[in-house]
Amino acid sequence: MQDAIKLVCLSCGQANRIPRERLESGPKCAKCGTSLVSGEVAAIANQLHDKATRTDELPLIVDYWAPWCGPCKMMAPEFAAAAKTMRYKARFAKIDTEQFPEISQRLQIRGIPLLILYLGGKEIGRLSGARPAADITAFVRQHL
Repeated sequence: MQDAIKLVCLSCGQANRIPRERLESGPKCAKCGTSLVSGEVAAIANQLHDKATRTDELPLIVDYWAPWCGPCKMMAPEFAAAAKTMRYKARFAKIDTEQFPEISQRLQIRGIPLLILYLGGKEIGRLSGARPAADITAFVRQHL
């Protein structure tokens, strides 16, 4: 497959290879059938986080948050709106830092909410604090 990209299913963790020209036709996971570029925010666990940030060849932006965090709750609808806007350009996920504290320690997260953008197995940018959807999409576009 020429010009194919790898995407980890944010539901089951299966690695999928998708032709780039088929991204907008709604590709599904070969294992579980979940849409790979749905424009929705996926809640992920630590192992899936590590696999997706290491493997995905489409930008992946992760929201590091906690249920007790007021600004995190305020930003959630804005993050979801940005996910819909950036569908086919980037994928959006969130991870609960209270449930998975080892992620915060390993990534040296000092405050939440924090957005980290990954591409090709590397962190390419951080954006801290609660942000409106326009700031989030601008941040992703700036790094594409």
